[in-house]
Amino acid sequence: MARRNKLQKFAEILSYPNVLENYEYNDVKLVGKDGEEVDRVGHWAEKQFQNQNPITLELACGRGEYALALAERHPNRNFVGMDIKGARIWRGAKNAIDAKLNNVAFLRSRIEQVEAFFAPEEVDEIWITFPDPFLRDGKSNRRLTSPPFLNRYRKILKKGGVIRLKTDNTPLFDYTLEVIAEEKDIRLLAQNADIYKCDLPHPDLDILTYYEKKHLANKLTIKYIAFTLG
Repeated sequence: MARRNKLQKFAEILSYPNVLENYEYNDVKLVGKDGEEVDRVGHWAEKQFQNQNPITLELACGRGEYALALAERHPNRNFVGMDIKGARIWRGAKNAIDAKLNNVAFLRSRIEQVEAFFAPEEVDEIWITFPDPFLRDGKSNRRLTSPPFLNRYRKILKKGGVIRLKTDNTPLFDYTLEVIAEEKDIRLLAQNADIYKCDLPHPDLDILTYYEKKHLANKLTIKYIAFTLG
């Protein structure tokens, strides 16, 4: 039953105008509604959203809860949630359609390919919300704040564009601060090891995802880092 439901969701995604997918790691083409091949590099605002508003990219977006909440709060910005999990993308895209949120879209692909889908300086801001911390030995390069990923973001993020990390994971928080300290062109804007202990360092940090609610119920502290790349 679970497999059949998943296959049904994958089929439904093909009918959604707010989902773009990449199937092959070695072939970076995107397909959209009805499996039609599309090109968005350098044209996300114009072709996907029919405007010229700034773009915020949410990485590891899961069900898209953060991207959806941000899109509702900021109608004059565009939002793209990126994740590899099709069932999660389905949920976010369906909720966006039901809520008539036309300023949010979803990109189903591996984040390792992110620079293939955006032009230089096309992205104004990046949110990384509760990503997998990859704590096992030898997995640090898979962390979304590791130097290899930061190099990818440099290729698409506008100069002065902000990267925002929200996490419950202390090792990932500490690791990210270490990377920032070692990278010469990074400027740390904010760090907070317990955002709910005082006034929020950013107004959009009050958005609670399903997983964050679970973390808070388990008495975990929520951490935040904001920084810019050279």
